[in-house]
Amino acid sequence: SCKPVIENEFEFSKFDYLSKDQLKFIEVFIMCRGNIKDVERELGISYPTVRAKLDEVINSLGYKNSSKPLKTSTSDVINALEKGEISPQEAIERMKE
Repeated sequence: SCKPVIENEFEFSKFDYLSKDQLKFIEVFIMCRGNIKDVERELGISYPTVRAKLDEVINSLGYKNSSKPLKTSTSDVINALEKGEISPQEAIERMKE
């Protein structure tokens, strides 16, 4: 039996290392022209969750996040937890901030 092998030097962009969820978020973010309120509506998530996802993508692309950490209110954390947008552990971490 023949087992083909493909050899070459392949280059990957930074975007090739993002998860499917991160790529979907970036697609929606671009479609909404960076308007966070529109991203909230399109994805059905809260403002703090949009910011957290954006920060995650920025970090995954290898950039330092120069913005100040978002101060999240207790009600925003509870709301995100109830919607299943964050895990209980993440909720605890956000409450400590």
